[in-house]
Amino acid sequence: MKASDPVGRPRVVVIGASAGGVEALTRLVRELPATYSLPVLVVLHVPPTSSALPAILSRAGPVPARHARDGESISEGRILIAPPDCHLLVEDGAVQLVRGPKENAHRPAIDPLFRTAAAAFGPGVVGVVLSGSLDDGTAGLGWIKREGGTTVVQDPDEALYPAMPASALAAVGPDHVLPIRQIAELLVRLADSPPEPDRANSEDEEKEKEDIVERDPTQLSPEAVTEANREVGQLTAFTCPECNGSLWELRDGELIKLRCRVGHAYTEEGYAHEKAVHLEAAIWTALTALVERAEFSQRLADRFGRGGSELSAKRYEEQSRNLRAQAETLRHALLRLDMPAEEEELEAS
Repeated sequence: MKASDPVGRPRVVVIGASAGGVEALTRLVRELPATYSLPVLVVLHVPPTSSALPAILSRAGPVPARHARDGESISEGRILIAPPDCHLLVEDGAVQLVRGPKENAHRPAIDPLFRTAAAAFGPGVVGVVLSGSLDDGTAGLGWIKREGGTTVVQDPDEALYPAMPASALAAVGPDHVLPIRQIAELLVRLADSPPEPDRANSEDEEKEKEDIVERDPTQLSPEAVTEANREVGQLTAFTCPECNGSLWELRDGELIKLRCRVGHAYTEEGYAHEKAVHLEAAIWTALTALVERAEFSQRLADRFGRGGSELSAKRYEEQSRNLRAQAETLRHALLRLDMPAEEEELEAS
């Protein structure tokens, strides 16, 4: 079956993974046959510099894998992977690579791929959420489900990092919750099944799909993002961990998202995680400043002492002691700081 069939919707598989995702993806592609006909688009959270995932997946299974190229058509029998530091989007039967604002603190992020695939292909999308921390992909999988696509989640009991599939399971109610081997079997069955007929969409439904793409923050100017936030969201007292801009509270199905004026977006859990990480960094910066000031005050005390200015030497000596005491208090606070239980793992890819 071709990716685009004249009697049915285009069909595409979109997969999102994070921590533990290299192993999950490797096991998944190993089970796909060389003749697998559906195009597969993959987002894995990776560092912004480089990724060896295409080589890893090409060695693991018979379906060729490589990084996606901006503007290329989505065609059968290949695995296209989001390159580092670029969102992978879908529009008009092709992929787009954009360096838009991070979502859930990631670029590439899973939600933009899932969201734009749902807008472009509707019920022809198969969305898969694999191992990972936090909850990127949950909102995107919700878009796929609402547009009539097939939703699949790796069994959290099997995942190395169960938080991401568990979040999607709780919020979306996916069609299938399966271990990796059975996910591969399902993807093969779906590829071999007849294409589903087009869903009869009303004008309102088509307009809603257009709005999904038009309001996608990965593709909008800051002015357009701000206007969209004002139209559909409520301004909060919170600020963006990435740029310190004001955040709007937006409803995304049953999920609440927080988005700033330039498009950085977070789920509530993702926001709490990022603020905790930035809080720790800020306290370490403050601790460094206190220690440096204490040492410099001691330096002045020593210099004035050698010069016979006892009063100035005593004043700077006392200042240095006070600063060191404050630094020690801050150090103890850092040791007791309540950080997220499950930190994001940087994949070695």
